[in-house]
Amino acid sequence: MPERRVDTVILGAGIAGSALAYHLAPRAGPILLADPRPPAAGATGRAAGVVTLQLWNEWDVRVTREARAEYAQLAARHDPSAFTTNGFVRWTSRPDWVPLLEAAAERLRGWGVDVRPVPPNRLHDLLPAGRFDGVVAAVHAPDDAVVTPSRLAEIYLEEARRRGAEMAVGTAVGLPVARDGGWEIPIGGQPVRARRLVVAAGAWSKRLLADLGHPLPLAPYPTQAAVLAPPDPVAPTVPSAHDLDEDVYTRPEANGRILAGNGTRLVEVDPDRVPGGADDAFLTHIAETFGRRFPGWADADLVRAWAGVCTATPDRRPLVGAVPGAPGLHVLVGFNGFGVMRAGAVAARLAARLGSDDDSAPADGALAPVDPARFPPGTPARSPRPGFTLEDGDDPRC
Repeated sequence: MPERRVDTVILGAGIAGSALAYHLAPRAGPILLADPRPPAAGATGRAAGVVTLQLWNEWDVRVTREARAEYAQLAARHDPSAFTTNGFVRWTSRPDWVPLLEAAAERLRGWGVDVRPVPPNRLHDLLPAGRFDGVVAAVHAPDDAVVTPSRLAEIYLEEARRRGAEMAVGTAVGLPVARDGGWEIPIGGQPVRARRLVVAAGAWSKRLLADLGHPLPLAPYPTQAAVLAPPDPVAPTVPSAHDLDEDVYTRPEANGRILAGNGTRLVEVDPDRVPGGADDAFLTHIAETFGRRFPGWADADLVRAWAGVCTATPDRRPLVGAVPGAPGLHVLVGFNGFGVMRAGAVAARLAARLGSDDDSAPADGALAPVDPARFPPGTPARSPRPGFTLEDGDDPRC
């Protein structure tokens, strides 16, 4: 079979890889996005879809704000149901956590985020299904949103095709080989030569990069979530919520349902060995939390529950850009459970970089905080530490 030549191959059809194809297509030569599985079959299809600016460093806030604006525009043009502004509420019953929550809110306001204190006796106005006995502090970000991640990935793919990108999704993909200053990748039984390879394969990126001889400090870890149907349907504008004490979050889902997590386990796993279903311990924790904190939803029927795999890095920031010592190899990985929040904007920044005259030069300010070169070769992956942390993400102790 004759060799096929393209400028860039993107491996991974989740929201990050799809967004990159969309943003890169007008800037580069022929682009081929390849994935052996269907679109959004990995973490994207299992993501909660909460888009909050209640994050832990200024770079993350800026990127998520850019992504939020892009998602709103894409949904308005293609599928308005894929984006809803509903706000995000967090609270605690622990007095020792109040200074942390207040400091986080003050830091966010300094970055232009609208975060408002909520008197505990007014939480019921925002979440009528809740009971907030003992809550001592709460904050509300009214501009936060929820999205349908799989639908956004589809929209990015549709638009990328319109811009000339080609797709090989649901097609066998072999191990890339560096050759003659570029990359050769078997895709669908045909050898494909590319000047540039971008790995955006989510939890499978660690193994792939190691097989390429360029390991990076990534740690795949399991998460779990469930969709429940309360007796009374939930309005789509009900705020997402995070009980800091129980570390359970909720968000409104389609058809009046509720999505609930956090079934994260802070252990590294093989993504091919994680069961697809949620475990009994997680479902029991959700049921007990609903009974205590959301009595209005306590009788909800379980619709479905699942497990997925996210990917952590040592400092909770993704790895985006050129891989040191590997000409033509780039990554868009390691989102620490916040891939949907960041993907559109990070992909836009990487596309601008890849469309420049020297895409392997040191990262500029747009991507400097996530440059893979910040970790020396051989840096080991750490135990995953994701989550809606209250810490200052620029504190070197984090």
